[in-house]
Amino acid sequence: MKKLMAANWKMYKTWAEAESTARELVGLAADKLPADREVLVFPPFTALKAVGDAFAPVDGFSAGGQDFYTEEEGAFTGEISPKMLADAGASYGLTGHSERRHVLGESDELVGRKTAYGLEKGLKVILCVGEKIEERKGGKVEEVLERQIRAGLRDVPVGVEPDRISVAYEPVWAIGTGEVAGPAEIQQAHGFTRKILVSIYGEKANEMRILYGGSVKPGNCAEIIALDNVDGVLVGGASLLSESFSQIVLA
Repeated sequence: MKKLMAANWKMYKTWAEAESTARELVGLAADKLPADREVLVFPPFTALKAVGDAFAPVDGFSAGGQDFYTEEEGAFTGEISPKMLADAGASYGLTGHSERRHVLGESDELVGRKTAYGLEKGLKVILCVGEKIEERKGGKVEEVLERQIRAGLRDVPVGVEPDRISVAYEPVWAIGTGEVAGPAEIQQAHGFTRKILVSIYGEKANEMRILYGGSVKPGNCAEIIALDNVDGVLVGGASLLSESFSQIVLA
């Protein structure tokens, strides 16, 4: 199983900035990329084709869409479909990111519908889950993870290929704050996530990747990806500069 080194650029970068960063990243990391690594970038929609074109000739580099809607087309102002993402060069889609849940109000039910629909329409999907600080302090980490995972995967067929669905554990309190879950906290959350996946999909769930996200940086990435049940990372701020993200990719 390859480690998935993913970048979420959120609402940053114009077309030109994204294209430049993507090409710089290829120049810094493509020739040195270990055989057990895969690179994935989620740019803003407006820059998706620029990043996809930059990555197209390079093995091991992919682009994805930060979100999508559950219809192929229609009167859904401001939304985008998996078909449109694929047309712009995306092979992955992201669902359930904490900012979609807690800033933009997406429910567990909607996240689940998106996850199943994206897979149905041919995307590989990363489902994001994670607790808020008050939920951690209240001892509800496992309760939150189980609810979000089961709702997020409710309509995903048991026969799904394990390389097409990943789960990213992103404790909300560690996203963009500089705070990072400690090794014991990460292993506990990832181990529990694996347990839930196995309860749904059986032994093939051991082939599904579980990523960690939350203030991942060049200085802590190697320690994090060496932990049991950590099959990659989902990086925010530190992925915006090609130099720092290339160090993470190669960590």
